[in-house]
Amino acid sequence: MNAPLPQRQRPITIAILAMGGEGGGVLADWIIDLAESNHYLAQFTSVPGVAQRTGATIYYLEIYPRAGIVDATHEPVLALMPVPGDVDIVIASELMEAGRAIQRGLITPDRTTLIASTNRVFAMTEKIAMADGRVDPDKLIEACGTAAKVMHAFDMAAIAEATGSVISAVLFGATAGAGVLPFPRQAFESAIKRGGKGIQASLAAFTAGFEATAVGATTVKTPAVNQPPPTLDGQDSDETPTNGVVHRPIPAQLLQETDKFPAGARAIARAGIERTADYQGLSYARLYLDRLAPVASADKDGRLIGETARQLALGMAYEDTIRVAELKIRPSRFARVREEVRVNDGQILEIAEFMHPRTQEIADTLPAPLGRFILRTGWVRSLMDRMTRKGRVVKTSSLRGFLLLYMVAAFKPLRPRSLRYQAENAYLEEWLATVQRTAATHYDLAIEVAAARNLVKGYGDTHERGRARFETLMALLPSLSQRPDGAAQLASLRKAANNDDTGVALDAAIAAMKESVAA
Repeated sequence: MNAPLPQRQRPITIAILAMGGEGGGVLADWIIDLAESNHYLAQFTSVPGVAQRTGATIYYLEIYPRAGIVDATHEPVLALMPVPGDVDIVIASELMEAGRAIQRGLITPDRTTLIASTNRVFAMTEKIAMADGRVDPDKLIEACGTAAKVMHAFDMAAIAEATGSVISAVLFGATAGAGVLPFPRQAFESAIKRGGKGIQASLAAFTAGFEATAVGATTVKTPAVNQPPPTLDGQDSDETPTNGVVHRPIPAQLLQETDKFPAGARAIARAGIERTADYQGLSYARLYLDRLAPVASADKDGRLIGETARQLALGMAYEDTIRVAELKIRPSRFARVREEVRVNDGQILEIAEFMHPRTQEIADTLPAPLGRFILRTGWVRSLMDRMTRKGRVVKTSSLRGFLLLYMVAAFKPLRPRSLRYQAENAYLEEWLATVQRTAATHYDLAIEVAAARNLVKGYGDTHERGRARFETLMALLPSLSQRPDGAAQLASLRKAANNDDTGVALDAAIAAMKESVAA
């Protein structure tokens, strides 16, 4: 009679999802070292994503106790890739990566413990969306909690920053605190020490992650520090967390003029004053308030003046070469970059900017007569097109690169004479007149006209596409004003205009609207 087969033990399966620079490989190495030093077989594979944010690297580990091996003929065969529905532990360095793990089927309610940081690094699809493409973090957290058997989630990036370490050390501490691996805390700390690099900072981050998990610091909301300010939808290139505004003293009298607005619109209007004052001085902020006054008189419930104040501030602080250059050389930007890359004393930081101004942007920056001459004179424009065909890299951390952008930013006092300034202000005046005219007879539709101005943003091709779509919607305004559902229709068309950069969705929405009218 044959002897019974020995009972087979299942390996512990671990998937780590991390972006480049977050130490996912280091975390995997620590777990491998932890397992092998405690008499476990361990296997580690990694599959890199195609880019830093379009596909994170997946590190997959399987560990198996040597005590479970009866003899050499029964050594385990460990897998190279995670199998959906068969992963015990998923470690995600960012909330969206946890969402990706759910999509792949790696997180299941019958087996998986999820250890995730709730900080957000916006995905490329979120960044390139025509409107606000951000995924609701609360819904992501809710989905993660539903998908996993056990979830430990909190802002580990904030802990890493506070301890001067990297997020991988916090994730390692959270893994130890969750008690999902059969090793004591001291074994985890020994693995960090054997790593030999940044030991003290890593141990501090490990301890913070361990303690936060052990006391059950599971979050239900992402920290407010990761969320954009609630007032203005920033359109600046890449400036400070205050949407590109450097707060300078604003006369109290100027700010107090917003007291006449409804309560819900005051914060937006004050943010608009700060933005326009930073953009072109106090006289420009005065113009901003003067332009809002007629709209305020037509407002009924705060919605019209609030939306107009938001879009007017964004429109008046449009992006041109002067603005881009100014933002690139601000001290606050250098400080932020140094903080993000964690430059130590004695280290040299080099910042390289890729810049590609077209002939149109150059002409827009010049005095209006000269700009029009360049654009209308064929041989001049052709020459400049050839000169600007390729972009160039400007190192703003070098004296030469800094001075180049400083010279461009120095044109700021001359901006009101520029071709772009004259064109933008004419467009804004026309839009404001349309808002006021529409508000007299169709209040809700006027609010949508105000909101539609958000289609016009950025610079270059993005700006041209947005303006073309805005003008398309304004051309439909006479027919929309004849419909009882005109406001809802314009809101739907505006949403379609933001769906893609080809205009296909907007064309389809307009065609469908016309068909419904004909029917």
